[in-house]
Amino acid sequence: MSTVAGPRHSAGRPERVLTQRPRRLRQSASMRRLVGETRLHPAELVLPMFVKEGIDEPVALQSMPGVVQHTLHSLEVAAKEAVEAGVGGIMLFGVPTQKDEIGSGATDPDGILNVALRRVRDAVGDSVVIMADLCLDEFTSHGHCGVLDSEGRVDNDATLDRYAEMAVVQAGAGAHVVGLSGMMDGQVAACREALDAAGHTDTVILAYAVKYSSALYGPFREAVESTLEGDRSTYQQDPANAVEALRELRLDVAEGADIVMVKPALPYLDIVSAVAAESEVPVAAYQISGEMAMIEAAAANGWIDRERMIMEALTSIRRAGAQIVLTYYAVEVARRLQD
Repeated sequence: MSTVAGPRHSAGRPERVLTQRPRRLRQSASMRRLVGETRLHPAELVLPMFVKEGIDEPVALQSMPGVVQHTLHSLEVAAKEAVEAGVGGIMLFGVPTQKDEIGSGATDPDGILNVALRRVRDAVGDSVVIMADLCLDEFTSHGHCGVLDSEGRVDNDATLDRYAEMAVVQAGAGAHVVGLSGMMDGQVAACREALDAAGHTDTVILAYAVKYSSALYGPFREAVESTLEGDRSTYQQDPANAVEALRELRLDVAEGADIVMVKPALPYLDIVSAVAAESEVPVAAYQISGEMAMIEAAAANGWIDRERMIMEALTSIRRAGAQIVLTYYAVEVARRLQD
């Protein structure tokens, strides 16, 4: 049926009578707010934070303006600020002073990440969901996410043993959630079995089910002082592929994942949408360091409106289907939403 009636002539020009005018619902801020389909809420946001061993003051990151490598003390302060802002979760990454071939610091109860987990849990308790990055890349001298074999390749099954041990140590240190980010086959099942055997049946597994081998990780590697040479394309997903993302999702859910994640977020909104449409568990997406860096660089050059772009990007991730969004803007946006 046509939405346009016949022309009427007035003052020398035809006047058209429109029966459908979508713009009626955009005419004012209050009207747009009333009919908005997607909303951000502080409880859906997770703040990633870095804690560095052996420093006395926080260290600013050049490629991520406003983000720092925390001391243990400043981490506690920042965690409390996140709670006050209403943020739903925090994700901790450790930066050790010493690294070795198998990432020993990751499973050392006195390693920087595990100490940080205990300190933060003591400081904020259960008032925010405390997540721990479960991966070896911050702790290995070669910078890969797993143990290497004699030919320098990542040994999937040997790495699973290390991940299982990490899961138990992190849960014991106070993590509510362990974030499996290494993209090893079978990692969810290995960690679930180890956690349950150790009595940590309530510890949640957040599986990075779909993690692409992306150029956007560059600033993160500054943050964790990565020693990686080469890339991770033998275990992270090919950016050209979509079908295998759903295969990875199904495998992780079948192995016991409680939450699944897509990473990066903005360049892969089609994947976020596809995963959300199929997933039986909550879906998260990570607005990663490179996504933040692009916003900050463009805003610093006066090319975009920084605040509008932050909100637009996060809303887009939610609109695509992510229920949880990891973002370095979590506290800033949470405060803005409360105003």
